[in-house]
Amino acid sequence: MGQKDNSPQASHQPGQGLENRPTELDAGHATVIPVIEERLRVDKKTVETGAVRISKQVTEHEETVTVPLAYEEIQVERVAINRLVDSPLPSIRYEGETMIIPVIKEVAVVEKRLMLVEELHVIKRQNQKQETHAVNLRAETVSVEHININRSDAFGAEQSGC
Repeated sequence: MGQKDNSPQASHQPGQGLENRPTELDAGHATVIPVIEERLRVDKKTVETGAVRISKQVTEHEETVTVPLAYEEIQVERVAINRLVDSPLPSIRYEGETMIIPVIKEVAVVEKRLMLVEELHVIKRQNQKQETHAVNLRAETVSVEHININRSDAFGAEQSGC
């Protein structure tokens, strides 16, 4: 039992090539020489090595903004005319940006006639003014925290042969 077998088959170790083994060729007998090839099998597995915690906070701050606002103003001027009018009735007319609206009335005379009493001169102007408003604006900030997980097999226990 404690003796060692020194035959060529007993001295072969896995992973050793067989090219150094002595072979005997008998006349008339075919000798079988095994051809051995090692193959590598690589596996991989997913291992959790860390984690990320993401949080966000919404902050508010007040900001003052100035906004230009357009508006129209109407100015009405009454212009006394007091003139008798024959037909046809005067119509609305424009002089530049001024709209003139005739105002008439009937007056008692020996004969009935139309009299232009006044004209309304309507002037339209574009104006601008500045208004200040307080507006709340929100902004988000994001923080990322890496969390490491200490694992003895973080890269797998099968790496011992690599």
